[in-house]
Amino acid sequence: MSLSKKIALFATNALIFFVCFAPAAFAQAANAAATAIDPMRYLAAGLAIGIAACGCGIGQGRAAAGALEGIARNPQAYGKIFTPMIIALALIESLSIYALLIALLSIF
Repeated sequence: MSLSKKIALFATNALIFFVCFAPAAFAQAANAAATAIDPMRYLAAGLAIGIAACGCGIGQGRAAAGALEGIARNPQAYGKIFTPMIIALALIESLSIYALLIALLSIF
């Protein structure tokens, strides 16, 4: 097994260990159960917006690449490609704004 595979396997195992066993190690009494969820809300919100930003960035890159390829192949189609591309980019960006809204609602 190569060194990079060993490192990836170790990192995956460490992540699984900390995700599964760290909450039990830091568990508190039953009356403090309501405050124990708060750090998980922050983690969930951060993961949600991070995944959404990554997905939207990939989507915008692919949309722009496709539009620019089309314009490069047929420069006369600029007017027919550019406006729908801008609308598509705005819709893709709205998905990340929705994810931000959901993340903020989960925190508050």
